[in-house]
Amino acid sequence: MVTTLSQKKTLAELAQELGLRFFLVSYTDLLGGTRAKLVPAAKIASVESDGAFFASFASNLGLGPDAAEIAVIPDPDSLIVLPWQPNVGWVASDVYFNGEPFEAAPRMILNRAMDKAKSMGYTYKTGVEAEFFLLKETENGYAIADSKDTATRPCYDQLNLMRQFDFISTVVGYIEDLGWEPYQCDHEDANGQFEINWSYSDARVTADRHVFFKYMVKTLAEQRGMVATFMPKPFSHLTGSGAHVHNSLWADTTNVFDEGADEGGLSPVGYQFLGGVMAHARALTGLCAPTVNSYRRLGATMTDSGSTWSPQYISYGGNNRTHMLRIPEAGRFECRLIDGAANLYLVLAGLLTAGLEGIEKELSPGDRIDENLFVRGAEFPDLQKLPTSLIEALEALKADDLLMTLMGELASKTYFEFKYGEWDAFRSGITTWEMQQYVNC
Repeated sequence: MVTTLSQKKTLAELAQELGLRFFLVSYTDLLGGTRAKLVPAAKIASVESDGAFFASFASNLGLGPDAAEIAVIPDPDSLIVLPWQPNVGWVASDVYFNGEPFEAAPRMILNRAMDKAKSMGYTYKTGVEAEFFLLKETENGYAIADSKDTATRPCYDQLNLMRQFDFISTVVGYIEDLGWEPYQCDHEDANGQFEINWSYSDARVTADRHVFFKYMVKTLAEQRGMVATFMPKPFSHLTGSGAHVHNSLWADTTNVFDEGADEGGLSPVGYQFLGGVMAHARALTGLCAPTVNSYRRLGATMTDSGSTWSPQYISYGGNNRTHMLRIPEAGRFECRLIDGAANLYLVLAGLLTAGLEGIEKELSPGDRIDENLFVRGAEFPDLQKLPTSLIEALEALKADDLLMTLMGELASKTYFEFKYGEWDAFRSGITTWEMQQYVNC
């Protein structure tokens, strides 16, 4: 029997109290895919104790068809009642294999990183800015769902926002009901693009909620005849979708990034954490920008709106969105490297591990730059550039001993097999642009 941490109430008790008839027992694989079994509430006690069993080979976790099942143990603390289906509860889960924590599962990788932080006396807290597009399927492919959303610079456009009021207000209302404390939502810089923000929390909670948020947004869009996508760059001429993460480190109730912060906004510990992230930035890109399409967004050429809003250099500044790392106010920093396709469990584990090494080694992030790097980046020849392709990012990740140790042998091997396969499939395809450019050679 696989044991879990003791909870105040079991899932069976919560089912009785909340009127739940089913549980979606869910986990996230190495590619960021969400997998689940639907378990009747009458059987949830045995699943909470022993796990829901999944064929290992089908689970994108690096095990073969000869391996025994993985046991997926739901975390009662993560329980979310589906607002649109209130007799169903969703639970994030930890993965076990042969009765032991399975080291290659993304949530388990984040658990290990958070355990390291705990051993140093810290709690890692994060918030995520979730951007997405609302599209519709047409005979000619995907198009912006709102045919009137055509402005060249549509960011914060009131009319475009309010034409999607039914959808946006429904999502925000559900998030309010769930207690996530949403505080802003807007039309973003691309046509058909939106962002919804909710309050920061423990990093594992943030990752769990981000997984559920993507599921909820896609489901509610489908119900309205639309397609919601978190794809980094669906359209070449429009701004891509990020998943910017705000980071802070706490000792009990004290934000250690804020305590003793200078005029730049961070404490000495905060700058050391920043130094660690910057030291591993090229490798982190392999987790933060994990698809071929990610590099259409990252460091992209100009968009119709006049800005890509995505970084090109390993740099930091104050409240300046042209940098990879931004310090918008005292006590936290934002990482703008991350896009909508990222597996947030792996991203947060990587950021935390790199930052903790920065603290241990007292690394310096160097001098802050208060310039528009979209315009003046070339004037700073010592700045290191971020990877410009998936293969470049993967090679940087592969060479990073710290992040490879974090992921472990099996997760690393499996991740690279999938991602190198993705790169090879991309390289072998012939694009429309190539045909138009070279057909008359």
